[in-house]
Amino acid sequence: MTRLKNRIVDLIGAVGPIPVSEYMALCLFDPKDGYYTTREPFGAAGDFVTAPEISQMFGELVAVWLYQAWQRAARPLPVTFAEIGPGRGTLMKDMLRTWSRLDPAFAAGASFAMIETSPRLVEIQKATLAGQRAALGWHRTIDTLPQQPLFIVGNELFDAVPIRQFVHVGAGWRERMVGLDDADNLHFFAGAGSVDPTLLPSGAADAPQGAIAEVAPARAALMSAIAGRIAGHGGAGLFIDYGHLEPGIGDTLQAMRRHDHEDVLASPGEADLTAHVDFAALAATVRAHGLDAELTTQGEFLLGMGLLERAGSLGADADDGARQAISDAVERLAGPDAMGELFKVMKVLPAAKTG
Repeated sequence: MTRLKNRIVDLIGAVGPIPVSEYMALCLFDPKDGYYTTREPFGAAGDFVTAPEISQMFGELVAVWLYQAWQRAARPLPVTFAEIGPGRGTLMKDMLRTWSRLDPAFAAGASFAMIETSPRLVEIQKATLAGQRAALGWHRTIDTLPQQPLFIVGNELFDAVPIRQFVHVGAGWRERMVGLDDADNLHFFAGAGSVDPTLLPSGAADAPQGAIAEVAPARAALMSAIAGRIAGHGGAGLFIDYGHLEPGIGDTLQAMRRHDHEDVLASPGEADLTAHVDFAALAATVRAHGLDAELTTQGEFLLGMGLLERAGSLGADADDGARQAISDAVERLAGPDAMGELFKVMKVLPAAKTG
């Protein structure tokens, strides 16, 4: 049993079952034993591989999109370009290299920010980005960013923000809880109190017994804070994650460890817990701030930004092995059977002027 699992068992023994959202937060972000506070999960030696680790092309095309958004906004200065949830720092490294080639004056004049809550990951990011000439700073939240236009990217950010789950039992819905069975093993239970039906996604009324519904108030709060900053000071945002464009009913909570799925309750603190992102809900939050939210798939976004052309350019002077690696990366990033359809993209932009 993991050290965190022992502590969670003791906590439940003392206070009773805890909501899925609290369990997820403990597993991922506990200061002593949380997943993101104790390990480097990224890459082949970790538990999962993110798009920036697959190919430099991903970061290059994201950088071009953000730069074009800045151009459309009339090139404001001073300006902050930020990444929230920056992993190892690979995406920012690729973006900084791209911006310095695209527009050296811009790269020298803008401010760049990493928004990261894990002290361990901050140190890894600083090592990745050592030697960069850019004005680069670290922040725990967006609240401490300068009050100026913000162009921000978040890749695989919202999937790790804790969610609430509800289960359809009897005549209504109850919060899904993590408690202890008769042998003191972690186990899912339906909570005692009924749930306000206005919290539930559309379609809940017709769901069968035992169905799971997910809502994510913490995601909505984070998106609202970002959208509020863009609405108030100008800018744009790009958010890429796996999820769905239409709301629905279903259990998407999963645990990833060593590139394979495992039981969500098996190894608290040692496996990555994620859930699919409801992009329709995020888009509604963005639009409530008077901004536009455009939704597409990762494949459509990358191909539209010139992924194939960039792959051809990289492969022009490469040997056969390198060209095959580039081709494989294109398929992983944009192929419909890989990340291309599963991963979605939300562009956050100023509302289009009418009249």
